[in-house]
Parts: sequence; structure tokens; C-alpha cells
Amino acid sequence: MATERALRKQRKREERARRRASRRPSILVQEFWNLPNMLTLGRILLIPVFVWLTYDADPLHSLLAGLVFAVAAITDVIDGYLARRWNLITVVGKFMDPLADKLIAMAALVMMVRLGRIAAWVVIVLLAREFIVTGLRTIAASEGMVIAAGQEGKWKTSLQLVGIISLCVHYVHPLDMGFRVVTVDYNQVGKVLVYLSGAFSVWSAVVYFRAFLNMLARRGSTDPDAKSV
Repeated sequence: MATERALRKQRKREERARRRASRRPSILVQEFWNLPNMLTLGRILLIPVFVWLTYDADPLHSLLAGLVFAVAAITDVIDGYLARRWNLITVVGKFMDPLADKLIAMAALVMMVRLGRIAAWVVIVLLAREFIVTGLRTIAASEGMVIAAGQEGKWKTSLQLVGIISLCVHYVHPLDMGFRVVTVDYNQVGKVLVYLSGAFSVWSAVVYFRAFLNMLARRGSTDPDAKSV
């Protein structure tokens, strides 16, 4: 009897193992394993490395922190290009890509405030803009509307990324221009660029809000159930 029970248990385990082996992975798992999504995941994994480097604010660690952030910014461009070129735009990628961008930018801005390299109010403005625009886009998507990104938002992103890299480097370093060597105060350069990105952030938020209101107005005017007063 004991031998029969052991054999039945063994057969059941083998059957469960066969079912697990024959089971296809879920759609989300299949979408996750591609190069663009792996690059996006790599950006997220770089955040602890970046934060660790910015705890030691000496010139070497500051330079390395700027390099890590630059690598993250470059991979953001590469994974988007590969996803479009190889037709690998997935639900997982649509979720992870903007999340990775916001997480590393937020971590960088918070660490720059901690080090006293940028004023806290600028970071508050930048983060508030992200929350406002994300909220508007979420509401619009739930209503079946799409708010396209404007040129001012792209300028904001470009200025912010270069500004954060400059703030990370922070110290005064010589820069070889080819025809002459100039001394650059990277903290001052970063502040100017981040301040400019703050202005573009406010502008793009206003543009997003106006576009959202216009879309609501157009939808309301074409609503067949709408009644004139």
C-alpha cells in the first residue's frame, strides 16, 4: 500500500511538472523579454548606483554620477528607437519607459537638493508639472482622448537632462574646445539649464491644460445628447 501511494504521488508530481512545462508564458512575460524593455529595466537598476555616487560629493564621484545619468539618458533614446524600428512597442514598455524616466529624474533632482546644488522650489515646480501632466493624460486616456506632446515639452526634457548632468558634475573643470581650453563652472551651467527647463515646464503644462480643455469643449459640442440651454 505504501509503495502504491508513493507511486501515485510520483505520477501526480510528474503530471504537474508536464503541465507546467507545456504551459505558455503569459502575454506580459512574453512582452517583457525584449531588448528595449531590458534597456529600460537597466535604467531603473542604475538609480541605486546613481544615488550611491551622489552621497560622496567629491569631484570623482560627481563626475561618475554625471556619467551614469548620461548613460541612462542615452539608453532612453536607444530603447525608444529600437522599439519603433523593430515594432516592439508593448504594454510593458509603455508602462516602464515613462516610469524609468521619471524615477531617475526625480532621484537626481532630490539628490541635487540634498547636496545644495539647486534650489528646492525649482524641483517642486518640475515635479508638480510632471504630476499635473500625468494626471491630465490619464484622465484624457480614460475618456478616449490623446494629448500629443508639444515641442515645448521636448525642449523641457532636453534642457532638464543636460542641466541635471551638469549639476551632477558640479565642479569647475577645464574644457578643451579644440582651438582653446576654457574653464567651465558646471554647477552654474546646470542651474541655468534647469531654470530654463522649469520655464518650459510651466509653459508645457499650460499648453497641455489648454489642449485638454479644448478637447473637452469639442467633445461636448459634438455630443448628440447635449441639450442647448
